[in-house]
Amino acid sequence: MSLKEQIIADVKSAMKNKEADLLLTLRFIHAEIKNREIDMRPQQLSDDDVVGVLKKLAKQRKDSMVQFKSANREDLVLKEQQELTIIEKYLPEQLSPDKIATFVEEAIQETQAQSIKDMGRVMKVVMEKAKGAADNKVISDIVKSKLQ
Repeated sequence: MSLKEQIIADVKSAMKNKEADLLLTLRFIHAEIKNREIDMRPQQLSDDDVVGVLKKLAKQRKDSMVQFKSANREDLVLKEQQELTIIEKYLPEQLSPDKIATFVEEAIQETQAQSIKDMGRVMKVVMEKAKGAADNKVISDIVKSKLQ
């Protein structure tokens, strides 16, 4: 079962079980996936594309939480946290910083990177190896530290 099909099945389940908060978030996720599907026509949406949409939504929630915390809006922080928890259920398990560092070292050797100027090539190789299981900012920070 693809990731998109799993989300659709969970929408149906949430409707049957009358879980309003879960249903609201799942419908929002499904709508974003549909928008991405429309943008990519005539190509089919792959699981990697769905993961990309989910990562974007998760990042938006994290950014919103920071903004709401600074504005002392704990009610909205809690709402965003709940949505983030639901979104993260569908994301692949995140790699540990140690595993990412290993990928970075391998990529540096593969690309024969010498300085920070080679960061783009290293990032590309690491992101292919991580396959969506690592935050790009974490990868970027580790690559910078290794290349400096």
